[in-house]
Amino acid sequence: MPASARTLALLLGASLSTQIAWAQVQPFRQSPARPATAARQMTREPQTPPPENYEAHAARALETARANEANLYSFLREMPKGGDLHNHDVGAVYAESWIKWAAQSNLCVDSKSMALSKAPCTTGQVEATTAMTDPVLYREMLDAFSMRGARHGAPGTFGGHDHFFDTFFKFFAAADGHMGEVYAEVLEHAADSRVQYVELMTTPDNGTAIGLGSKLSWNQAVPPEQNFAAMRKSLMDSGMNEAVAQARKNLDAWEAQRDTTLGCRQTDPQLRHPGCEVKSRYIYVALRAFTPEQVFAQLLMGFELAQKDKRVVGVNMAQAEDWLVPMRDFRLHMRMLDYLKQQYPDVHITLHAGELAPGMVPPEGMRFHIRESILRGHAERIGHGDDVLYEDDPNGLLALMAKRDILVEVCLTSNDVILGVRGKQHPLNTYLRAGVHVALATDDEGVSRSDMTREYVRAVHDQQIEYPMLKRMARNSLEHSFLPGQSLWSDPHHFTPVRECNLGGTPAQACQKLLAASEKAREEWKLEKAFSDFEAKFKEEPKHSD
Repeated sequence: MPASARTLALLLGASLSTQIAWAQVQPFRQSPARPATAARQMTREPQTPPPENYEAHAARALETARANEANLYSFLREMPKGGDLHNHDVGAVYAESWIKWAAQSNLCVDSKSMALSKAPCTTGQVEATTAMTDPVLYREMLDAFSMRGARHGAPGTFGGHDHFFDTFFKFFAAADGHMGEVYAEVLEHAADSRVQYVELMTTPDNGTAIGLGSKLSWNQAVPPEQNFAAMRKSLMDSGMNEAVAQARKNLDAWEAQRDTTLGCRQTDPQLRHPGCEVKSRYIYVALRAFTPEQVFAQLLMGFELAQKDKRVVGVNMAQAEDWLVPMRDFRLHMRMLDYLKQQYPDVHITLHAGELAPGMVPPEGMRFHIRESILRGHAERIGHGDDVLYEDDPNGLLALMAKRDILVEVCLTSNDVILGVRGKQHPLNTYLRAGVHVALATDDEGVSRSDMTREYVRAVHDQQIEYPMLKRMARNSLEHSFLPGQSLWSDPHHFTPVRECNLGGTPAQACQKLLAASEKAREEWKLEKAFSDFEAKFKEEPKHSD
């Protein structure tokens, strides 16, 4: 074995050695073999017997903590949570950071709306630095930039909807020059909540695609697909390649600023923030409230970027689903995705769909968004999915989602503060009963004043979820991530490991080979090690008889 391979094997053996519950491993030992591969045909090395099942002890500890929210938060903060698959970059930032960066950038703030803008300040504006010495202005900016002071409304209403979406135009000017710090804050919060992987929705082209799209024209006399082909050719001939190259340079610059902020390039581990250990990838997000030409140009940017830069692992669409243009053009947008998926078949798609509540739109507006996103938009994951039971044939839709292994990215705090959907009105348990895969996510944790730990607290308090299901959701988040490589699981429904990897001990040579070749399997192995360490803390002491 070459020296580099021996080193990799030793490192993997030392860092990935883990224990796992016997109940998790026993089904694997009794399961039929998967089709043989070269790795699976290798001679298996002796395996360490699995230890005692500590999962049940952790489950009992959660039930004890359930009675007190502070105790529950403390317990859940330490629990490994896998990945956050639905996280908007600027929405993840807390208002305190926006105020600080606005002051550093010498921006102006409108005294009435609290919206930020570049200097010089005009009538009705003051310098943002004023907030650092004026507690009233500071408080007003905090409330304007977040849901801290918003009235959410009664259950089943959507009183916080407008306040939530209005925050973005108010603070967005402060993002200029600070995007690397935005990324750093996301990873800081992830590490604090024991999240190890983030797929961050972002727009590294800084709106260039929207500008390119504004130069296109839509031919009403021909089918949409002919417009798509013509617009794609025009965009590729008139600046899209250069725009993609610049977007990649922006990512380089933002990641460099992120790493500087967190100390990730320091050789001394003491100077590195724990956020440096969180793996991040990006989802290009197209804004759906623009003209068809501009939406298509953004989507093309996302597909091109994902094809050319491995850091960009997928494409999404955002902005309020109930607004005029997103409602009017929803099916047109799905046809755009259908066309582009045929041109770029390897690019992953996840879509916001069903982020609606009764009364926001006419009843017919809630009948088809989730199903269309899957069947026409090729979505492999659905963000939110709150109105699933209001769609046509909801039971058939749920069965379709379960059959196709469609994961739902559930954002409990966001659904509460924006839509008023919470408690028994939330479809989380409906999805679980139907066998649909679910993972918890933060959405816009800074605007919502939440974090991933609080999403888990809500799942326990608001949805009565128990520890084994929380653990399944964490595993789902990595299994349904867009990381490349073979899964650690031969059966992801029951989390049965592949034959190469006995999770009860040091990985054998065949398992080391799989982990070295697969980013996804490495993150899943890392999560299992974290669960083993976490659950071992709740080992019950043996009882002694007198």
